[in-house]
Amino acid sequence: MPDFLTLREQMVRRQIATRGISNPLVLDAFREVPREVFVDEDRRSSAYDDHPLPIGAGQTISQPYIVAFMIEAAEIAPGDTVLEVGAGSGYAAAVISRIAGSVIAIERHCDLAEAARVRLHRLAYDNVRIVEGDGTLARLEEAPFDAILASASGSHIPDVLVEQLAPGGRLVMPLGEPNGVQELVKLTKRFDGTTVEERLAEVRFVPLIGEAGWREG
Repeated sequence: MPDFLTLREQMVRRQIATRGISNPLVLDAFREVPREVFVDEDRRSSAYDDHPLPIGAGQTISQPYIVAFMIEAAEIAPGDTVLEVGAGSGYAAAVISRIAGSVIAIERHCDLAEAARVRLHRLAYDNVRIVEGDGTLARLEEAPFDAILASASGSHIPDVLVEQLAPGGRLVMPLGEPNGVQELVKLTKRFDGTTVEERLAEVRFVPLIGEAGWREG
């Protein structure tokens, strides 16, 4: 059996901290969450490798550094209410929950959503709620959100997400065509309701499928 605790610490130091992620809240959150629990049992020995891993339904658990980069870019702070679009296995939501006050994560695949709920319940991460549905259209009672992260790439930022962002809130999302290089974008909502965008990095994500995203198939 691999020494997951040692592998987790090595991941934080070698894959995340050495690449410029310096927020101690982010680093400590990654040290706390057992990534091996969020991948299939036959892939647990690869849980801390420096690349994405398949999790079923054509989806992936993102490279650890990219998850950390997005969380730090979103400036998530203690007490924040955070929305994640594309919960997948629940790993990013779990990490965010170690920093934020509450996390709502939307996943359109029923099996992935249910598996994420089971994992988070077993870990007693009670400040995370997994919602099954179309994240491009969802209007949630927990809104407005201090931060929104989308773990899938769209052609544009859906209006419904911008509307649910609190004044001063930050949204981090990849934009670009499926199966190609995309741009990770950060949108900040000013207190007068206007927004400003900045480009952060080139990335590759699965497509954001939904009514305000890409069409399936």
